[in-house]
Formats: sequence, structure tokens, C-alpha cells
Amino acid sequence: MTSAPRIRIRTRMSGRDIDEENRVSSSLELLFDLTFVVAVAQIALQLARTISAGTALTDGLGPYLMVFFAIWWAWLNFTWFASAYDTDDLPYRLTTMVQMAGVLVLAAGVQSAFDKQQYFGITLGYFIMRVGLVGQWVRAGIENPDGRRTAFRYAGAITLVQFGWIARLLMPPELGALTFILLALADVSVPLWAERTGLTPWHPHHIAERYGLFTIILLGESVSAVTIAVQKALDLSGVSVSLVVVALGGLVLLFGLWWLYFLEPAGEGLASHRSRSFLWGYGHYLLFAAIAAIGAALEVAVEAGTSEAGTSEAGTHGAGTPAAISPLVVGYALAIPVALFFVLLFLLHAVIAERAATRPFGFAVAAAIVLLVPLGAPSFGVPPTIVLIALVTSALTATSIVDNVRRAARGAQ
Repeated sequence: MTSAPRIRIRTRMSGRDIDEENRVSSSLELLFDLTFVVAVAQIALQLARTISAGTALTDGLGPYLMVFFAIWWAWLNFTWFASAYDTDDLPYRLTTMVQMAGVLVLAAGVQSAFDKQQYFGITLGYFIMRVGLVGQWVRAGIENPDGRRTAFRYAGAITLVQFGWIARLLMPPELGALTFILLALADVSVPLWAERTGLTPWHPHHIAERYGLFTIILLGESVSAVTIAVQKALDLSGVSVSLVVVALGGLVLLFGLWWLYFLEPAGEGLASHRSRSFLWGYGHYLLFAAIAAIGAALEVAVEAGTSEAGTSEAGTHGAGTPAAISPLVVGYALAIPVALFFVLLFLLHAVIAERAATRPFGFAVAAAIVLLVPLGAPSFGVPPTIVLIALVTSALTATSIVDNVRRAARGAQ
């Protein structure tokens, strides 16, 4: 009979080995990620609602990018800190729980941010998360002399910028976009400044795995959004050819995006090009935002596609009024984030690879074709548009796989 593992009450926080073998995500990290599922679901729902209402550009995109930044940046900060200093003892677990609570508060404030441009809930949740993170950096500075100066620089700079986010609540609404840009730039500059006195000892394969897991969370949220939309359509009109076509097209699309992302493992590239980690890590902001936006677009596409098939009641249910949406709008709501995913994925691969396993020509052509497909949506409707975008993704995936196999065969000779 095996005994249960002992709980670590307190372990001295020191930099972890960057070459540690078999370093994988802890169960606490996985639990931490689950709190972000709620937040991502909320912003995807609100973005879908603005797409359905035809106000995505005026009322949806700005709040979406701002709220998603708060979600992404909080996740990123925890992830890189954990890669360097995770002790998995009682204080570490409790401060992580504080950050998890902040994520849930942030998620609760998403609707107000979209509907009323009020960011109190978002700022409060962000503040709670930062309290937990600053506490961890202070502890790292106290207990790890080798990284003390860097840790205290992190703690001080994060605190200073957080005062700016709080002060933003008192500023006129018309300055909202400008103050967000300035404070977001200040936030992302903190690691660049703090690590000038010494780099934190993050683990490349652990970081690659963590980013991969968050990608799966975002793709999973897209699957959930499509499932909910299909359920609504079934309740309203039953099974239809359009519903099946859109649902299968969305599934093929998401499967292709998953395959493309994991086609080229990032761990070795990060290990060989640690100096490029900032470009790779920061570049995922738009990539992650694009994946979440794809889920929102697919949800609208399901409702709009079934409305085209004659389900008039679908136009008065769900996230908006799908029956009134132009197929061109629905098509581009999906095509733009998919094309952005293609371009960013290639660039992120190229940043950390001596020779990218994916060819730029194929990704550029695929992105261009995807952006052209919606032009035909007014003629042939939403379901064929989704299918065509999924087919382009599948073709890019297939050609990338074949190209990788050929290169591997040439390298083995």
C-alpha cells in the first residue's frame, strides 16, 4: 500500500533547473488554466453577440481586444513565473488561488465592459491577480539571492503600473482607448526592463507545453461555442442539411488549426533561441485572440446558416438577430481571424527555428484565399463559405505535413 504524497508546507523558493528532465505542467497549473475557460467563454459570447448585431467593429472589437489582453497577460505572467519558481508548497498554492479568484472576478465584469464600457469589474479582477503575482515576486526576491534584484524590479514595476490601471477608472471615457494602449505598453515593458539585471530561469519545454495547453483551451472553447449554437438550432428547427454542413465544417476547421499549431514543436526552438522568447511569447497575444474570435464567429455562423435554410425563428433567438446579418459579414468574421492565425503561426515558427518546417508561400496563399472566399457568400450562403474555409485549412495542413515528411526524409539521408 502506497502512502499519499506529503504536502509541502514551505520550500525555499529558488530558480528551477532550466534543463530539468521531464518537466511538465503541474496539476495546479492545469487547475489555474480552467479558470480562464470561464473568462474566454464570456468574451467569446459577447463578441458573438456584437457580430450578430452588426456592431462588432464599433462596439465589439475594442472591448474584446482590451479584455482579452487582461486575460492573456495575467495568464502569461503566471506561466513564466511558474516555469522559473514553482515550489508547489502551501504559500505558492495559496497565492495561486488568489490569482484564480481574480480571473473569476474579471470574467464576471466582461458583460459590463461590452455593454456599458465600464471596466470596474475587469480592473478589480486584474488587481486581485496582480496582488497574488506581486506577492510571489516579493517572495522570490527574499528567498532567492541570485535573482533578487530582478524579482524586486518585477514586483515594483508591476505595482506601479497597477496604480495606473486603477487611476484609469477615474479618467474620461473618451480617453479609454488611449489610456489602455499606454498602460498595456507599460505592462508588456515590465519584463523587458526587469530582466536587464538578470534572466529568470524558465524551462523551454515547459513553456512550450503551457502555450500548447492554452491553445487547446481556446480551441475547446470554440468547440463548446459551436455545440451550444447547434443545440439552439436543433431546439428551434431540428436537423437540417445546413446545420450539419456548418457544424462539420467548423469541426474540420478547428481540427486543422490544432494540427497546424502542433506540427512544429516549439520546445527545441525556445531552448536554442532563448533570446527570442519575448517575440515568441508576446506574439501569441494576437494568435490566441484570433483563435477565440474564430469560436465566436462559428457560433454566429451556425445560427446564420440555419436561418438561411428557412428557420425564421432563429432570427429572434441566440446572441443577436442572425437572420438580419449579411452572409458577407459572417464570412469575414470567420475569415479574418483564420487568415491572421495562418500568418502569425508562420511568423512565430520562424522566430525560433533555424529553418521553419512550414513554408511561407503556402501560408500566404492560404491566408489570401481565405480572405477571398467570403466575397462569394452573398451568392452561395454561409454554409458553403464555412466549408470552403475549412477545405483551405485542410489543404494547408496536408501540404505542411507532406513537406515536413519530405524534409525529414532528406535530413535522414
